[in-house]
Amino acid sequence: MKKKILLTLGGIIVVLVAAVGGYAWYMLHSVQSTAGKMYETAGGSGNHAAISEKKPISILMMGVDERANDRGRSDTLIVMTLNPKTKTMQMISIPRDTRTEIVGRGTMDKINAAYAYGGIKMAQDTVQQFIGGTKPDFYIKINMEGMSALVDAVGGVTVYNKLDWHDEGYYQKGYHYARGTITLDTGAKAMGYIRMRHLDPQGDFGRNQRQRDVINAIVKKMSGVSSISHFSDILSALGNNVKTNMNYDDMKNIALNYRDARQHSIDYEVKGQGRMINGIYYLVVGNAEKQRVKDMVEQQLTN
Repeated sequence: MKKKILLTLGGIIVVLVAAVGGYAWYMLHSVQSTAGKMYETAGGSGNHAAISEKKPISILMMGVDERANDRGRSDTLIVMTLNPKTKTMQMISIPRDTRTEIVGRGTMDKINAAYAYGGIKMAQDTVQQFIGGTKPDFYIKINMEGMSALVDAVGGVTVYNKLDWHDEGYYQKGYHYARGTITLDTGAKAMGYIRMRHLDPQGDFGRNQRQRDVINAIVKKMSGVSSISHFSDILSALGNNVKTNMNYDDMKNIALNYRDARQHSIDYEVKGQGRMINGIYYLVVGNAEKQRVKDMVEQQLTN
């Protein structure tokens, strides 16, 4: 089964910054057109006033693998906060197997099932309850194909690989992912790098870390985009694979007023204990850990 991948808001921000600084009106028009294609309100209209007033904001980011007649599951869930005052970006990853109540169904299940049952609205409500009641100001949803397309659009990315393994067939059976600094020169190769899980002693946790490393590498590569062809490919990848309740003005204001938030980055993954319950594997998160996550989110939004 394909693993689901997520593009963070950082990619969209960098594209917008590049547009403002690089190709003037032509690029601004292209960005505005792409923003319109991405815009939707399936999960609510969003807190536009918070961005206009330059307040700290929270964003729920979901990675899904949607296909014909199959909504898919949000197997990547990240709660991001951007604080322009403290110049901090915090990303909290919630593992897909996390056991929690699915809000709107009243059942206990894996948190990634919420999207399959009730779409963006149910996923947002479930995550909101899990993190202690803080409602995300916005959401960003990306289909898995977007990550591969973005790697191709920027001409490949470079990452530091902490493990040494031979691919089981996610990319090319037998391909050697050597330990150390490696170049993932195609989207397909990057997907193989991210999807591997069985050969990683950390399982999903290791996979999630590789995912975040590739995301950061894409954002870094985007900042150096200097050709119209690359820029157009990036916008095409975003427009075809991303949906969000941020409109063009929101993105423009984030690009202008929140870009320094990446100066200080906090990367955290929710911790728990793996357990078999009725023959199904879950990650059970204790009350102390839930309180820690709640405090982390609230601190970033109130400082």
